[in-house]
Amino acid sequence: MQAENILAKNISAAGKKSSYDAACKRLLANKIILAWIMKSCLVEYKDCDVKEIAECYIEGEPQISSITVNPDESSNTEQITGMATEDATITEGTITYDIRFFATILSSTHQIRLFINLEAQNDFYPGYPIIKRGLYYCSRMISSQYGTEFSSSQYDQIKKVYSIWICMNPPENRRNTITRYSIHEENIVGNVHEIPQNYDLLSAIIICLSDSEQEADSGVLKLLEVLLSPTREAAEKKQILQNDFHIEMTRKLEKEVSIMCNLSKGIEEIGLREGKKEGILFSIQSLMETMNFTMEEAMNALKIPKTEQEQYTKKLKQK
Repeated sequence: MQAENILAKNISAAGKKSSYDAACKRLLANKIILAWIMKSCLVEYKDCDVKEIAECYIEGEPQISSITVNPDESSNTEQITGMATEDATITEGTITYDIRFFATILSSTHQIRLFINLEAQNDFYPGYPIIKRGLYYCSRMISSQYGTEFSSSQYDQIKKVYSIWICMNPPENRRNTITRYSIHEENIVGNVHEIPQNYDLLSAIIICLSDSEQEADSGVLKLLEVLLSPTREAAEKKQILQNDFHIEMTRKLEKEVSIMCNLSKGIEEIGLREGKKEGILFSIQSLMETMNFTMEEAMNALKIPKTEQEQYTKKLKQK
């Protein structure tokens, strides 16, 4: 039996509940998926071919070295590692991005380099407007360039940044929408025009998906709905990605559904809250078997509080 490619494996690993978990991030980190998002949402790539974006414009060694990206594979040619996912300052603390990477594009006069951050958001109302957090992430990505991309007064070297937020459970009036928030020139008195590259430095993009009863017809909204759907079977996902989006799955899968389904946000929020210990134990074992996690890594991935981990360790050792 020939081996599956990495995207196919990740779809199986996501299973039925990929809406908010580590598997979701691994799926989105595939270059071909990022390329579809970039073509659909970033003005710099709207005229580019998806395959060209994936193969030519996304930077980074195609090797996964972080457990948050892909603990399954020691190396591959389909996912990106890119820059570090942590951004720390002494005064503002540390924020961890879901996915962050570099991309380039040739303009008519020069090569443009972009910083891109991608976030998967299950809760549209986490207690603050998502767009404000997106703009904050953009600001942090700009300020973090000091000392690496520019120093002293070399502000002309600042690179444009994007923060893209994929919302899986938006309110009804937001479903099937993509909204971009950017800096634009506005003449209050007089009529002057600055070169856009001197002020067009950040954009936050909110992608709001549909639910199972309101599917998107086509484009990246449908792609992401299919990819992150908590109800579609893995075999159905792969068929749609192959037939509708020409995303190559080089090998058919032996198993259609993975035990990774228990990594969803629903299990985290409902299972832990209601004390479904057997379900949690099953989830821990599933991660240890399918992802080669240690017991501690599995419990951390499921966000089991440190104070509760000892009781699950004891129960698992008794099995």
